Amino acid sequence: MTRSKRIGIISYSAFVLLPIYWLINMSFKSNEEITGGLSLWPQQFTFANYQVIFTDPSWYNGYFNSVYYVVLNSFITLVVALPAAYAFSRYKFVGDKHLFFWLLTNRMAPPAVFLLPFFQLYSSVGLFDTHIAVALAHCLFSVPLAVWILEGFMSAVPREIDETAYIDGYSFGHFFIRLFLPLISSGIGVTVFFSFMFSWVELLLARTLTSVNAKPIAAIMTRTIGASGVDWGVLAAAGVLTIIPGILVIYFVRNHVAKGFALGRV
Repeated sequence: MTRSKRIGIISYSAFVLLPIYWLINMSFKSNEEITGGLSLWPQQFTFANYQVIFTDPSWYNGYFNSVYYVVLNSFITLVVALPAAYAFSRYKFVGDKHLFFWLLTNRMAPPAVFLLPFFQLYSSVGLFDTHIAVALAHCLFSVPLAVWILEGFMSAVPREIDETAYIDGYSFGHFFIRLFLPLISSGIGVTVFFSFMFSWVELLLARTLTSVNAKPIAAIMTRTIGASGVDWGVLAAAGVLTIIPGILVIYFVRNHVAKGFALGRV
């Protein structure tokens, strides 16, 4: 690697990581120090901001709520998208291409379009302010993307494998779970990654469809704005903690995501 390329990579990395460093830096400062002037590191190091989050039920319950409905959404997305993607990959039926395109159009629509229908529907059936309500609402966007990703991975698997398994006496369920799914494990990893990240960062639907019991951390973070101003330290600490789940997901599926890019399926 030439010196100019090395300098370019280091400069780009520093530019990308600077906001994250500044967020961590602010999380260990008091509000007075944050608003008092510019400092590259905390002059009076404090854990008080994190202590507020770990001792206040409304704060740490927000993290539990977010993780709960995000995991639930990822699970429902996989259960629905896997057989749907297999059908699009292996079978031809009337209107298959139009239906496949219609799934993608749902992903193109902004979440704000569905706020009122979801709110009225869930309020009527008693699902408002529940984790399953947010998870199902997010499935409207995550399932089409999951079907599109998984269909590409499944189409890359030769059909002869299906035929050989049937000749050997495998039932469809045994073949699909024991033989086929391991072949598209990279696609499943990529799907989980995108489903998790979309549901984790989405705020509009999650905030509108919840009030108390299932309120996510992203909505709770907005309450730091009060009559006395913004509690910058607590807000920064909450932001740091919201990054951790995403880092963990990326760490566990990093190989699958890299393989998906290499195969041209992501």
